[in-house]
Amino acid sequence: MPAQFIYLDHQATTPLAPEARDAMLPWLSGPESIGFANPHSMHRAGRAAAAAVEVAREQVAGLLPKDGRVIFTSGATEALNQALRTVPRGGIAVSAIEHSAVVNAALASGAAVQELPVSADGLVDPEVDFAEGTGLVAVMQVNNEIGTVQPVARLAERAHAAGALFLCDAVQGAGKLAPPEEADLIAITAHKLYGPKGIGALWVRNGVKIGEMIHGGGQEGGLRSGTLSPALCAGFGAAAALANTRMDVDFQHLSGLAALARSILARWTVNGSETARWPGNLNLRLDGLNFPRLLSDCRTIAFSAGSACGSGTGAPSRVLSAIGLDAKTARNSIRLGFGRYTTRDEVEQACRAIEAAAAAQGV
Repeated sequence: MPAQFIYLDHQATTPLAPEARDAMLPWLSGPESIGFANPHSMHRAGRAAAAAVEVAREQVAGLLPKDGRVIFTSGATEALNQALRTVPRGGIAVSAIEHSAVVNAALASGAAVQELPVSADGLVDPEVDFAEGTGLVAVMQVNNEIGTVQPVARLAERAHAAGALFLCDAVQGAGKLAPPEEADLIAITAHKLYGPKGIGALWVRNGVKIGEMIHGGGQEGGLRSGTLSPALCAGFGAAAALANTRMDVDFQHLSGLAALARSILARWTVNGSETARWPGNLNLRLDGLNFPRLLSDCRTIAFSAGSACGSGTGAPSRVLSAIGLDAKTARNSIRLGFGRYTTRDEVEQACRAIEAAAAAQGV
């Protein structure tokens, strides 16, 4: 077993980039400075904080299409809820592998909800038909459990042809892949791209009408009330700016780590497409595997069986069920999530430990 703790759960969250931490510190100061000021106040300290927020807004906007605006939120869950519950629309179409934040918000909206099936590869058919009266289509860019990259450009085109808006949960793709240019609404969160927890954003294309879900003082252009944290905004902005400069480098690094992991875990089967996938996410299964025992035997390695939001429920993964796995087979699966700071040595140690622990189970 490896001696050090190895973190391979980057779909659940990412470590805070040093650059993001450094950008946050001036806005976390105490009474000896003015960094604690409310960015919505009109005095000099407030205006300084507000300026930092706007710098961060521009940095986050750099990850997104040009013709829209960024609304800061508490995270992607809030952003998705605001889009799904306040945008004027008819029915809602969502893919069968959307995050619970999309599925549950759609169901809570009171609209008719159509589920779009996925193939055994975990991909939505780009030529899928939407139900009559659909006003909003929601399909994620990269799946959080199996890493498949969806054909969002074509789906957005078809949504527009049907008279519907297109919402994209880009939580797992923001700062890693080019943005979904054809989307009308995009939700992202800082802590999945090496920024702080507690802040996200909803990007809204110019001309798209959206309502206020959190009522109060009318901040964020009257669309999201509540006092913004300059520290969280600054960290988010710095993480976004860094991701923009490192996108190609990070992709190549993660591709190498994925190839190394596959070479060691060669007898395991990949869940989802082998090709249309983000390399930082490797979801694998091995028939007969006892996941709780594997996790216990590999306690110095952080990995998962799927979404952190669904852990502990005891139910099989909704995503793995959607690609055709029965409950028993779905429970034979693990998810390895690699990141910017993951080393080849860590991946090799972790994968050899996982393979040895699986073999000790007799599988």
